[in-house]
Amino acid sequence: MRVLGLDLGTVTLGVAVSDALGMIARPLVTLRFEHEDFQHAISQLLPIIKEQGAKTLVLGLPKHMNGSLGVSALRSQEFKRMLEEAADVEVVLVDERLSTVAAQRMMIESDLSRKKRKQVIDQMAAVQILQGYLDRK
Repeated sequence: MRVLGLDLGTVTLGVAVSDALGMIARPLVTLRFEHEDFQHAISQLLPIIKEQGAKTLVLGLPKHMNGSLGVSALRSQEFKRMLEEAADVEVVLVDERLSTVAAQRMMIESDLSRKKRKQVIDQMAAVQILQGYLDRK
């Protein structure tokens, strides 16, 4: 069974998917939506969930470095609630601190152009979130 990884922003949702064995994460797509229009993001995500046969989604929970929750974390918690209402899935929140930084570093080391990095950063952050979850399972 495949697992999806999600990196939620205010206008984008990076999506990653695991292999069938649930061992390796790979980038899938970046969904775009109007500012905080999470209903639209979910409507775009539902066909992907069905197509991939995912029953578990791993959503990044952006915590501050001291572990406290800010506005972005509250946004992720609300998105989780909305997603679980809209689909028959389990949404697992995982600490995503530094996932975008790690994704940026990996792409720079891979010598991707700045333009290409900007296009795929959300997907790659979702890969970092999902791979961390898979490694801990």
